[in-house]
Amino acid sequence: MGGFFGVVSSENCVSDLFFGTDYHSHLGTCRGGMAVGNGSGMLRFIHDITNSQFREKLEPDLPKMSGRMGIGVISDYEDQPLLISSRLGAYAIVTVGRIQNSEQLVARAFGQSTAHFSEMSGGEVNPTELVATLINEGESIEQGIRIAQDRIEGSCSILLLTDEGLYAARDRHGRTPVIIGRRKNQDHAVAMETSAFPNLGYEPIRELGPGEVVLITGGQRLVEKAPPRQDLRICSFLWVYYGYPASTYEGQNVEAVRYRCGAALAAADDAEVDIVAGIPDSGTAHAIGYADHARVRYERPFIKYTPTWPRSFMPQNQGIRDLVARMKLIPVRELISKQRILFCEDSIVRGTQLKDIIQRIYDYGAREIHMRAACPPLLFGCPYLNFSRSSSQIELIARRTIKEIEGREDAHLDQYCDAQSDRYAAMIDRIRRRLGLTSLKYQTMDDMLKAIALPRENLCTYCWNGCGKPGS
Repeated sequence: MGGFFGVVSSENCVSDLFFGTDYHSHLGTCRGGMAVGNGSGMLRFIHDITNSQFREKLEPDLPKMSGRMGIGVISDYEDQPLLISSRLGAYAIVTVGRIQNSEQLVARAFGQSTAHFSEMSGGEVNPTELVATLINEGESIEQGIRIAQDRIEGSCSILLLTDEGLYAARDRHGRTPVIIGRRKNQDHAVAMETSAFPNLGYEPIRELGPGEVVLITGGQRLVEKAPPRQDLRICSFLWVYYGYPASTYEGQNVEAVRYRCGAALAAADDAEVDIVAGIPDSGTAHAIGYADHARVRYERPFIKYTPTWPRSFMPQNQGIRDLVARMKLIPVRELISKQRILFCEDSIVRGTQLKDIIQRIYDYGAREIHMRAACPPLLFGCPYLNFSRSSSQIELIARRTIKEIEGREDAHLDQYCDAQSDRYAAMIDRIRRRLGLTSLKYQTMDDMLKAIALPRENLCTYCWNGCGKPGS
């Protein structure tokens, strides 16, 4: 998916920028980069972080960088930040989101001007470069950002650094968060994860609204350049899975929401088990919430090995993903043998790694294995954000199961979204048998949305119900 961080400081910002960007490392796996402005130009460094940490790759560059303003990014796809020279002036830019209509936008750019794009591997256009091209059509930076927001189908949040200051723009429907933080000396920072603020001394002061654009000037003033729109559709999966536990979006802390999700799973359950556990790490908080409500012991029969696997590594190759998942999790035989274990997991996407985990638990002597997913079955690929490596919907275990039952993977989807229908029950039972579970239950949509505790119309639920209008 990706994440970004920006700083406008009264002193050299490089240290804050380095650590603040690093606090977004869980959101991306491909590239990491920073750019700083020192009043006489901009300096940028980008590194491949596929097999290493952001800190490890960028730390040697820090002595070469100096400036009072900067932007950094953890990217799941393309090289960033980009340095752009345009009729609007020189700037550095980073983006987070997904552009569904990139081919049409590129064709339009070619048809209207002598625009050109640097090709990535596979002949694709760098999405951030495409965003910059759209911005350059405006008569000003803020107008250009509005043009980009209006033309992009999908989502796009932006940090853009000029000599004047740092522009921060949240995507048109607010699918990803963009939060402003401030220190007592009036230094400002911009982040997607509020967990980046505390250890750097920042306090969150406001979240940008959908489509809102602000400029933080070198004089450390916050200037609104485009007001927020009203149509908030923030991604619900932030709280369920990929948001960092210490972060808060729209007033709702991720860890607290996960506790409530777990409690809701327990309230709707009647399983008799000896212990409750989470699939590390994202299932842990859900399991704590479940165990607390059910008054069942919480234990850790799997321990994640962190010394050499400290960050989420999700390569494109499924075989490597499975190997990494296996090597990370070390079973504890003494906590598994002869136990009836209930595991909580944030979600079940493909099921391949989970099936291996379940078999290993049985191999270590478990009597029963129950699984509880903190969200409904994933039935649709997200058109707005890149938070899954699935290249097609048929990779989703729910869709594969529907195809087995119906002969095609898109039959009766409305019924398979309905937790009260016979078809839904048949799908869940077949998934249970495929994974080798004693029992399997998913969170209902209503209980998940109650746990998030925001108005239903402000939450996007597309990946569960495929509805164009979130929450419906």
